[in-house]
Amino acid sequence: MISKSGKIAGIAAVLSGLSACASYQPVLYPNAYYRSVGRMVADRDIRECRQLAESFGATEGSGSTGNTARRTAIGAGAGAASGAVGGAIGGSAGRGAMIGAASGATYGLLSGLLGSGTSQPSSAYMNFVNRCLREKGYEVTGWQ
Repeated sequence: MISKSGKIAGIAAVLSGLSACASYQPVLYPNAYYRSVGRMVADRDIRECRQLAESFGATEGSGSTGNTARRTAIGAGAGAASGAVGGAIGGSAGRGAMIGAASGATYGLLSGLLGSGTSQPSSAYMNFVNRCLREKGYEVTGWQ
């Protein structure tokens, strides 16, 4: 039988992998410089610019972390309220509220983590990476 901490670690690993797959990337216009260096060099330059942005405090996920926390809190509140109502009907409002809060918080956390792939990185981060790439000779047309 798998321990509770083992289950939690497994869920965290899956969620981490899913959210990592959903990262926004700068889209480069194939100008003369891009065509001269090729995709491999461009990918390396993008990684370098992203690392430079992070090292100077422009974090990629700053916009999605707040959304995840907000969704978790809202989910917990909504779950507690609906659980209390369901519990009152079933005979134990307190137990229903606890179960509802736990399930609502879980839903909010999961939707925040899985939905974070759909929200763009912070504008400071994107602006930093865009400028870094522009100084190298690339033209960023947007992020996706």
